[in-house]
Amino acid sequence: MSQPITRRGVNAGIGAALAAPALTARAFAQGGGEPIKVGFSMSLTGPLAANGKQALLGAKIWQEDVNAKGGLLGRQVQVVDYDDQSNPSTVPGIYTKLLDVDKCDLVVSPYATNMVAPAIPVVMQKGKVFISLFALAANSEFHYPKYFSMLPSGPTPKESFTEGFFQTAVAQNPKPATVAIAAEDAEFSRNAAEGARANVKKFGLSSVYDKTYPPNTTDFSPIVRAIQATNADLVVFCSYPLSSVGLLLSANELGLRPKMLGGAMVGLQATVFKDKLKSKLNGVTNYETWVPSPRLMAPAADFFKKYQARAQSEGVDPLGYYLGGWGYAYLQVLGAAVTGAKSINDDKVADYLRNHSFDTIMAAGIKFGKDGEWTKSGMLQVQYHDLTDAANLDTWRGMSYQTVITPPDEKTGTLIYPYANALKS
Repeated sequence: MSQPITRRGVNAGIGAALAAPALTARAFAQGGGEPIKVGFSMSLTGPLAANGKQALLGAKIWQEDVNAKGGLLGRQVQVVDYDDQSNPSTVPGIYTKLLDVDKCDLVVSPYATNMVAPAIPVVMQKGKVFISLFALAANSEFHYPKYFSMLPSGPTPKESFTEGFFQTAVAQNPKPATVAIAAEDAEFSRNAAEGARANVKKFGLSSVYDKTYPPNTTDFSPIVRAIQATNADLVVFCSYPLSSVGLLLSANELGLRPKMLGGAMVGLQATVFKDKLKSKLNGVTNYETWVPSPRLMAPAADFFKKYQARAQSEGVDPLGYYLGGWGYAYLQVLGAAVTGAKSINDDKVADYLRNHSFDTIMAAGIKFGKDGEWTKSGMLQVQYHDLTDAANLDTWRGMSYQTVITPPDEKTGTLIYPYANALKS
C-alpha cells in the first residue's frame, strides 16, 4: 500500500464517515419491506476522483434502473456511499460503519486497487460477498473465497495489463531487446510492474532499468533522464493518474524516444487527463478495458445516453467511458446474483457468482475463477495517434485518435512503430 493502515487512520475514516451523509441514500418506496442496502466507498475527492465520480454516477443509474423494474426480490434498492478521499487509510473505517452502523445488507468495493486492498480484511471478518471495481490482483494474497473481481484482466491479472504491449513489441522488425520499467510505489503499480517483469522474461527481453518512485513525486525529469541513459527499446510506466501525466509531460519535454512507450498508465483513459495531454499522447501504447467501438458500444448505448445527459450537472467526466459503465456493470453482476440466488445471504450469493456466467453492458459471458478473477482476459492495448492541441470532447467521443492493437478479435488497426513516427502526426 502506498500509505500504511494505522489505528489513527481507521479512526479518521470512521469520523469522516459519521460526519458525511451518504450521497445516494434517499427515501424509498418500501414495496415488499425495507430496502436492500448496498454500501461502498468511492473516491470523490483526491487524485482518483476523476474516475471515482464516474463510477458513482454509474451506480446511481443502476439503482434507478433496477428500482424502476421493481427492485431486487420485490424490495427497492438503496445505495449508501461515502467519499474515501482517494486515501486508503479511510477505507477500513468506512466499511466498518457501512456494516455495523448503516447495517448494509451487501457491500461492494471502492474504485482502484489501492482502495480495495484495505477493505478486504473488514469484509472477510464479516463474511461478506465482495465484488471489487478495477482492483489488480487484490485478492492474490488473501485468497478470500467470496471475493469477485470486476476487472477484465483474466486469470493472470498482473501480467494482463502489459501482455498486449509486449506481444505487439516482439512482433516488430527488428525485434526490440531491452526494457525499462518505472513504477509508482503503490499497490496497483507494484502489481502491474511484477506482471511486466514476468512478461519481459516470457517474451525473451532484457531489463535495463527497473525502479519505483514515491507516490508524492512531482518532478519526473530524473526518472526520464535515467531511462534515457539506458537507451531502452521499450519503456513501461506503471502509474496512477497524476504521475501518468507527469511522466508523459517530462518524456515529451526531454525528448524520450524509445521504440514503444506506455503499458500500465492509469488516468489516460479519463477525459480530463486527455485534455491535459492532447498531442503529448501521440504514440503512447497503453492498456484499456473498453473503447467506444461500434461492437462494444451496442449493449452500452442506452446507459451512456443517460450518463452523458447528466454528466455536466453531476460534475463528472462528460463521457464516462472508463469507469461510468463499469460502475453500473459491477452492480449489475451483484443484482443478477441476488436474483439468481433468490437471496441476499452472502454464502448463497457467493455460490451463485462462482457457478454462473454474467452478461453486462460492458462485457458478456463473465465467469469468475481462481481468487475471483475472470476466467478469460478482456484487456485491450490501444495506441494514440494523430492528435493535435485542438483536440476536444468530440475527438475523445470516438475512435479517430486511438487504434486497438490487441487482442486480435478487437483489433482496429496496426501499430505505428517506432514511437517517434507517431510524433510526426
